[in-house]
Amino acid sequence: MHGLMRIITRKFLEAAKRTHAKARAPLDHWFRITRAAQWRDFNQTRKTFAHADQVTAKSGRIVTVFNITNDFRLITAIHYNRQEVFTMRFLTHAEYSKNTWIASL
Repeated sequence: MHGLMRIITRKFLEAAKRTHAKARAPLDHWFRITRAAQWRDFNQTRKTFAHADQVTAKSGRIVTVFNITNDFRLITAIHYNRQEVFTMRFLTHAEYSKNTWIASL
């Protein structure tokens, strides 16, 4: 069995919480749940977070988007084989909806 998920980076999440105080508790919740997860694939991720989505960025990378309340989106790259979650972007729902982030990944 794999160990805990490694979240890269916690500093990124701390900065997001400072910028968006309303997201503090939901991000802490996401961190605790994700850190303890032992996901092997996206289906397992969806069992934990039913509203998670996989999106293909312009680069061809597949990213996983988590709804952090209805107000925010956390964009990550999950490497299931290494049990690592890379935090890439933290956007308001309005920023996310513009889809400009897709071209920058």
